[in-house]
Amino acid sequence: MPKPDALGAGLAACVRTGGTFAVQHAPNRQVADPAPYSDKLGKYMKINHFIGFIGALTIGLALAACQSVQTTQPGVVGVDRKQSMFLSADDVNKSAVTAYKQELQKAQAKGALNSNAAYTARVRAIAQRLIPATGAFRADAPKWAWETNVITSSDVNAWCMPGGKIAVYTGLIEKLKITDDELAAVMGHEIAHALREHGREQASQQAVQQGLLGIGGAILGVGDLGQQLAGVVADVTFNLPHSRQDETEADRIGVELAARAGYDPRAAITLWQKMGQVGGGGPPQFLSTHPAPANRQADLAAYSQRVLPLYEAAHKR
Repeated sequence: MPKPDALGAGLAACVRTGGTFAVQHAPNRQVADPAPYSDKLGKYMKINHFIGFIGALTIGLALAACQSVQTTQPGVVGVDRKQSMFLSADDVNKSAVTAYKQELQKAQAKGALNSNAAYTARVRAIAQRLIPATGAFRADAPKWAWETNVITSSDVNAWCMPGGKIAVYTGLIEKLKITDDELAAVMGHEIAHALREHGREQASQQAVQQGLLGIGGAILGVGDLGQQLAGVVADVTFNLPHSRQDETEADRIGVELAARAGYDPRAAITLWQKMGQVGGGGPPQFLSTHPAPANRQADLAAYSQRVLPLYEAAHKR
């Protein structure tokens, strides 16, 4: 067996000719039979070619899986950006069901799930008015498997996972002394994220970064991808901040949803004023994943006025 350094010292180059590997070595140097080196290099090159093939296939499959989609109709507020999605809506929604169930189970174990009947009834009543309004943005949304629950927590927070899985924290209701119009603004904003599939969009980006779209990943649907993707959906929901673009879209669609449901869209302005005042030493958890640009209130004011006729029409019905 040749020494390990023999390959580097004795071989100056390896070239592939006619499907076989010919070994060239430095002159005036005694080397062992080149056949073993040729065999090893052949195997090495084959492995490299296979890895390259897998990499190319992975990229090709990911690109093939990428879709440019129009998730919603523009509505009166005119949100019409097309989005790039690597993950299918079905995969993300199934994972959201798993992640949502896990969150409810954790709350249930602490006795924190729907522990205040009045809060639960109030939040669900608002949801039942907002959900029909989602049809203005996408026809399938009113038929989603919507769920709405209240979690006892001091956090000033609310969220809606993909597919319509809503949670409102008691801290939001109590610390803000929130009105129904303001609560509709929060819930409308969160529902807007789901309608626009911002969670799917972010989860697609996270899945690419974490390598879940490769061989054995989302494209082929094998292994423990489902659980991994549920973790990605939870991470997107609780930890990762939305982009300013996503926030603007959710703000604008949210005020339209509220107006169509008969809630004063101008309450979104007072809501964000309250959000900015609460928190003491730090911002509410809601603001950690919903960064507020300086001009946000001005934008909300402009779009609240735009949808005000919808609010007035809803009260005439």
